[in-house]
Amino acid sequence: MTDHARDLEAVREATDRLLGATGKMDDGFLAEPSRLPGWSRGHVLAHLSRNADALVNVLQGRPMYANSETRDADIERDASRPLSEQLADLRASAAAFLAAAEAPADRERTVTLRNGVTDSASRIPFRRLIEVELHHVDLGVGYELEALPEEFVIRENDFLAQRFAGHPDVVPTTAVTEDGRLWTTGGGSDGAPVTVRGTAPDILGWLCGRRDGSALTVDGGGLPVLPPL
Repeated sequence: MTDHARDLEAVREATDRLLGATGKMDDGFLAEPSRLPGWSRGHVLAHLSRNADALVNVLQGRPMYANSETRDADIERDASRPLSEQLADLRASAAAFLAAAEAPADRERTVTLRNGVTDSASRIPFRRLIEVELHHVDLGVGYELEALPEEFVIRENDFLAQRFAGHPDVVPTTAVTEDGRLWTTGGGSDGAPVTVRGTAPDILGWLCGRRDGSALTVDGGGLPVLPPL
C-alpha cells in the first residue's frame, strides 16, 4: 500500500541528494552530455524542473503539459541556463510540487498524466521520485543504480514489471535475484518463457533502459528486448 507521507519524505531526500550533487558543478559541466542521447546535463535539470511543474498541474486537475511540442520547447529553452538559475529553479519547482502533494485532497482520485495515462493521485509522489532518482543517475556524476535506496529499486522494478506485463512484443519473463526476489513481466508474445537472473539494480537497469543487460544471465532464450518507456 502507498504510504503518502513516506513517499514525500523520500522525494525530499532524493531532491536534496540531487541538489547536493549539482551544486558541485559549474556552467561548463552542465553543458556536457548526459547519459541520455541528445541531452546535456542542463537538459536533464531543466526537465526535472518542468516535470515538477507538470505534476503540480496533474494534482490540481490541469493537463500535465499543454502538448508535447511545448514540453520539448520548454526543456530546450531552459537547458542552457547558468548553474545558479538551474539550481534556483530546481529548488523552487521541487518545493512547489511538495506543497501541492501535501495539500489536503482525495488521494484515491484518478488523475491524468501525459499521453492519456491515468493513475491514482496517491502514486504521484512515487512517480516524482522515479524522475528525481533515475535522472540523477542520468547526469553521470557518480550516482549509480547501486547507490539508489533498496526500497526504491524494489518498488521501481515492481512498477516496470507491471508496465510491461502482457506486452505483445515481450515473451513471458521472470526476473530473479540471488536472494530470491522475483518479478514476472511480458507474456503477450508466443515465444518460450525466459528467466533473467542478476542483481536488483542490474534488473532495474535493463527494465528502465539504462543498461544493456550484459550483466544479466538468461535461461531459456535471449534477453527480451523491451519497448522504450
